Amino acid sequence: MSTSGPRDAFVSPRFGQVATFMLLPVAASAKGLDVALLGIPYDGGTSYRTGARFGPRAVREQSSLIRPWNPVLKVHPFERLRVADCGDVDVVPISIERTLTAIEARVAEVIADGATPVCVGGDHSVTLGILRALARRHGRLGLVHFDAHPDTWDEYFGSKFFHGTPFRRAVEEGLVEPRRMIQVGIRGPLYGAEDFAFHDQHGIEVVRIEAVKEQGTAWVTERFGRLRGGPVYCSFDIDAVDPAFAPATGTPEVGGLTSYEALVLVRALAGQALVGADVVEVSPPYDGPGQITALLAANLLFELVGLLALRR
Repeated sequence: MSTSGPRDAFVSPRFGQVATFMLLPVAASAKGLDVALLGIPYDGGTSYRTGARFGPRAVREQSSLIRPWNPVLKVHPFERLRVADCGDVDVVPISIERTLTAIEARVAEVIADGATPVCVGGDHSVTLGILRALARRHGRLGLVHFDAHPDTWDEYFGSKFFHGTPFRRAVEEGLVEPRRMIQVGIRGPLYGAEDFAFHDQHGIEVVRIEAVKEQGTAWVTERFGRLRGGPVYCSFDIDAVDPAFAPATGTPEVGGLTSYEALVLVRALAGQALVGADVVEVSPPYDGPGQITALLAANLLFELVGLLALRR
C-alpha cells in the first residue's frame, strides 16, 4: 500500500501497535476519505452466544494478511480510494436503544464528511443504526442481506430490538425498499411457516440455501437484478457461511455457503450502486486456532471495499 501523497496526513500503524483494518492508516474523522472503516463492538442484541463485541478486533488482526491487489475484480482499491480505519463506535453495552443512536450519529458524521461507511460488527442489530443514517441521506435503500436467518421477527424477550429484528424495523421505518430487497442463504429450523408472512406481505425475495446449491451462484447473480434502480446496502452476516468454514458465530446453522461461494456472491454485486456495507456476527471466542472465521470476514471486507473502488 502506498502511503505517499495525501496519505501522509494520516497516522500509519507501526509494528507492535494495535492492528488496523488491512494495515490501513488511522483517521480520527472521515474528512478527505472515500471510505471509512468502522468497528461496532456490540453484542447486546444476541439471543444465544455472545462474543461478537470482539469481532472488530479479530477482523483487524486477521486482515493484516491481505495484500492490496484484487486479481478477480482487477482493482487496487487503495490506489483508487482514500481508505482509513476510523476506529470503533462508542457503543453503550447496557442499552441497545442508546447504542443504535450512537451508531446512527457516528455513521451520519462519516456520511457528512463525504465518505462511504463500511462497518464490522458486532451482532446484526447494529445494522439498523447504520441504515437509519444512510436512509436519511439517500432515501429508501435496496438491500442484499446474506444470512442463515431472515432477521424479520417482530420481537424477542419482549423487545422490538435484537439481532433477529433489524430488517423488520428497517421496512417499518421506511429505510429500505422491500421490493428491492433480497435475502441469500436462509436455512435452518424456524418457528413456523408464518415466519415468512412478512416477506409475502412486502414482496421481499428469499433465496434459500437449497436454491443456491441447486441453481448455482450464477443464477443467484441474476436475482440481484432486482436491486438496480437506486442505492444499495450490503449486509453480510457471517453465519450465512457454513460453520465448517465459519464456526465463530452466535447462532450457527449447518448447510450454508462455502467460503468460496460467499466471495463469489459478494463480487457479483459489482455494478450495483453501493452506498455502504457491513460484515457482522463474528464471535471470536468460538473460532478455532486458525481464526478462520475472522480471516474470512476480513477477506469479505476487502471484497466490499474493492466493489466501491470499481465505481471510481
